[in-house]
Amino acid sequence: MQRSAPKSLTRFALLLAAMSMALAGCGKDQAGGPQRPATEVGFITVQPQPLVLQSELAGRTTPYLVSDVRPQVSGIIKSRRFEEGSQVKAGQVLYEIDPAPYEAAAAEAKAALANAKAAVDAARLKDQRYSELLAIEGVSQQEADDAKMAHAQAVAQVAQMQATLASAQINLDYTKVRAPISGRIGKSSVTPGALVTANQETALSTIRTLDPIYVDMTQSSAELLKLRRLIGETGMKSGRAKVNLKLEDGSTYSHSGSMKFAEVAVDESTGSVTLRAEFPNPEGVLLPGMYVRAVLDQAVSTTAILAPQQGVTRDVKGNATALVLTADNKVEQRTLVAERAIGDRWLISNGLAEGDRLIVEGTNKVRVGDTVNPVDVGSGTKAAAAEPASAASGG
Repeated sequence: MQRSAPKSLTRFALLLAAMSMALAGCGKDQAGGPQRPATEVGFITVQPQPLVLQSELAGRTTPYLVSDVRPQVSGIIKSRRFEEGSQVKAGQVLYEIDPAPYEAAAAEAKAALANAKAAVDAARLKDQRYSELLAIEGVSQQEADDAKMAHAQAVAQVAQMQATLASAQINLDYTKVRAPISGRIGKSSVTPGALVTANQETALSTIRTLDPIYVDMTQSSAELLKLRRLIGETGMKSGRAKVNLKLEDGSTYSHSGSMKFAEVAVDESTGSVTLRAEFPNPEGVLLPGMYVRAVLDQAVSTTAILAPQQGVTRDVKGNATALVLTADNKVEQRTLVAERAIGDRWLISNGLAEGDRLIVEGTNKVRVGDTVNPVDVGSGTKAAAAEPASAASGG
């Protein structure tokens, strides 16, 4: 029993020493141990840049002018003087109707006019004589008045015959059916020998002016309202009137066009507004009825804010949010208004301003309020901003 007591005391002393060393080590770690470094994040500095908002709208080509060729007098087609599908000029003779009956009518009217003119001479001389006889009471007042009236009627008859002759000459000229406009003429609906009637319902042929040519496009009224709101909120200006075309095979039309007008009413059945552009068509590439895609500049800005999409997220309500750095490198959350996607960036109309430091790398490693180690990764973005951006929306 005397020997076991010293052994127990020895074990107790060793246990106390071990606990003391452990406590001393913990105190050393808490007091002087190394702390966790701040999380590194990549950011870009938001800078305004030039932006052109473009819209890509579906459209159809339509002729600049269209005219149906119809006869203005009745008769038998004597000849056709054009080649179907060819280019014709305004005033060119296209068809000739048998002129014989109209020549006869013109000759008859001419003879009637000559007769009326001869009657005027006789009536004028009688009027003069009766006026002289009335002065010496050689004739009665009634006889003098009748002679004057007969003279006036003869003069009126001449005017009537002149009008009849002019009408006959016009009808005779109408036997030559001329092109009302210049353009490309289609197929003929009649051949020589066919009987046609004045102002008939069926056209003899149709002429279309294709250079220049129109493109009619449609844009939804909702898209138009959104564009106007964007222009009002961001200080953008209406774009240039220049329009480019993409053809059905995917190629780009070689000539640019210009906007002519936008319809003043919305189509109730489609909820869209019609826009019209005019294009030169010297090679005849564009034909009526072709489906095209028109790309037009609808708004321009020199101070647009574009944020990379990797720096913008959506909350549970669908609102766009972003993390930005404060002056003391703390993380702050912003709610943004992202209008539309432009390539790999968002057009921001509210929530970001020039000079803001937007976190684009490491967003999943930090929380709001954290102090971070920021690294500028926006040199490439700044260089890209030197060139105007373009945004296209479908229609």
